[in-house]
Amino acid sequence: MRKSKKRKEVQFLNVILKEVMDHEEMKPDSMIQVFDLTKVYNITEGVEVRALNGVSLDVEKGEFVSVMGPSGSGKTTLLNMIGALDNPTSGAVYINKINVAHMNDKQRTNLRLKEIGFIFQFYNLVPVLSAYENVELPMLFAAKPEKERKRVVDNLLDLVGLSEKRNHLPSELSGGEQQRVAIARSLSNEPSILIADEPTGELDTAQGMEIIKLLRDLNKELNQTILMVTHDPMVGALAERLLKMRDGKIIESINTKNTKN
Repeated sequence: MRKSKKRKEVQFLNVILKEVMDHEEMKPDSMIQVFDLTKVYNITEGVEVRALNGVSLDVEKGEFVSVMGPSGSGKTTLLNMIGALDNPTSGAVYINKINVAHMNDKQRTNLRLKEIGFIFQFYNLVPVLSAYENVELPMLFAAKPEKERKRVVDNLLDLVGLSEKRNHLPSELSGGEQQRVAIARSLSNEPSILIADEPTGELDTAQGMEIIKLLRDLNKELNQTILMVTHDPMVGALAERLLKMRDGKIIESINTKNTKN
């Protein structure tokens, strides 16, 4: 019993020491910080895939960053770690100074609800709910009062240009309109960051550019922090900074000319 208790005390002290070391590296303006992140999947006995291999990343508040790379480069895995959807094998992830890696399931769910807005390639709207109801849904989960929900939904639908289609079901909207609803929904709880996974992947070029313009407007006007994965070089180059990944590593960081000024 004493040995077991001593072992737990040592493990706890190691966690605290890691916290202190990480906090010493924290930057005051950072919204996302990733330290030496790895993710290893054990496929079969003796066979493993290293999806992330020592990734470190710093995204400042109000920055718009895109991530590109071939299939299997680790882009989506990185988003899953930052979005608190999966646990890293090792390393640390901080969202708005909060260490995601040490959270339990309930804490992660609460973090995703309050701090992170998700935008998916396939929209992920509830088909039986109207545009208004889809945008309202995260606020219902957050137990916000009806008056506040109505004010926020009205403002967000106006922001994405869909006030007149508030009562339409997703099946009655175009792909671009559905993605606009999804963007409005992602903003409903005023998240610290937006995570966009291939937001233009199911859209034609014209609709895709409209969505990217909307994201850029949100970034500039609301100072919204955005991390976006894309396969499209034209889309990726429209962010403020472009990260290129290969074999589970960030191999290049490019500052584009798309600044807020």
